[in-house]
Amino acid sequence: MKPILEVDDLTKTCSVNGKADFTAVDHVSFRLYEGETLGIVGESGCGKSTLAKLICRLTSPTAGSIHLCGQDITNARGKELRKAYRQMQMIFQSPVGSFDPRKTIGYGIGESLSNCGLPKAERMARIFSLLEQCGLPREFSERYPHEISGGQCQRAAIARALAVDPKLLICDEATSALDVTVQKQIMDLLIQLKQEQKLSFLFICHNLALVQSFCDRVLVMQEGGIVEEGATEKIIFYPECQYTKRLIDAAL
Repeated sequence: MKPILEVDDLTKTCSVNGKADFTAVDHVSFRLYEGETLGIVGESGCGKSTLAKLICRLTSPTAGSIHLCGQDITNARGKELRKAYRQMQMIFQSPVGSFDPRKTIGYGIGESLSNCGLPKAERMARIFSLLEQCGLPREFSERYPHEISGGQCQRAAIARALAVDPKLLICDEATSALDVTVQKQIMDLLIQLKQEQKLSFLFICHNLALVQSFCDRVLVMQEGGIVEEGATEKIIFYPECQYTKRLIDAAL
């Protein structure tokens, strides 16, 4: 099976206060396959979110390469990057940030469809279908981000990500800002999407219980690098790295 995402020797070095260099992501390499969910765990500041931003090309790497569906997107820009975003979408921790506060939820979901030239009638039908798929009534298309709850906004953000039929969803702490009940609802939705659409997920999360229930494999990050990787059950129950053991003990 060919990987949908290939990350090789990815490195991001940043300057601290214009003086010393700090390596946020340190020679990271991994593969993610079609229909697979790969979890990334580690303490705050270990480089998880920076890695996600590098893969989505929200920031540029210092070294290394990123291949999406066989295409090199390491330095993608403009039209090439827009093409990549049809294959890959990101769901952020703060769903409100996915929408323009001056525009309706429906506008935000349909923006990419409009950019693709989809006629208005077809676009609205697609927006309604996406809202309903994500557990929201079509009336929400006329609401603004501040008029709905955090959980509802995250559902809308997922609908927005699904609009272009991506093959890969990157979830960066997508449930951590939600209360436990809403968190479960969002996870149930992601599980349903995984089963029905055969989506691949890169699931960045500090909640090991969620990782255990959702992910096929796990990468453990410490100080920008990968210190352990393997099948989820193996990592959770039989960790080899001392850092991983401390991480799991702290979560129990």
